[in-house]
Amino acid sequence: MFREMRRCRQLLSTEETAAIMKRCTNGVLACLGDENFPYAVPLSYVYYNDKIYFHTAKAGHKIDAIMKNPKVSFSVIDEDTIVSEEYTTYFRSAIAFGKARIAEGDELSEAFRALVEKYSGNMPEEAKYKKIAECSQAYIIAIDVEHITSKQAIEYVK
Repeated sequence: MFREMRRCRQLLSTEETAAIMKRCTNGVLACLGDENFPYAVPLSYVYYNDKIYFHTAKAGHKIDAIMKNPKVSFSVIDEDTIVSEEYTTYFRSAIAFGKARIAEGDELSEAFRALVEKYSGNMPEEAKYKKIAECSQAYIIAIDVEHITSKQAIEYVK
């Protein structure tokens, strides 16, 4: 169902892909938007339990697109170093394909807690719990990953 990567020598392992997804702090969600135009939006996320989670307003373009067609892709760029003398970049990136849905129940709580932990740094625990208590103001979207790959510049393979 999903294409094989054309440059398979640059393909990273499952473990390396998971590490990239956990390490990055933002990515681009791509879905089918209004009038079937592609809609790609950058957002903060957490990769937790082999799923991608992010929060979103309960109204707007993103949630409308997901509700209309849950098939999405999500990409992250882990490294992008310009090498001028070679007219290229040395890169490392990952892309996931899956279906998006609204998280509920225990999954909602766990995902929101994982988001807060990832982005709260050394904030006091009391402040973190207060933020978690506010999670009813937004949806937490889960992407059930069906296919995920990552690759790096050929220069890193050599």
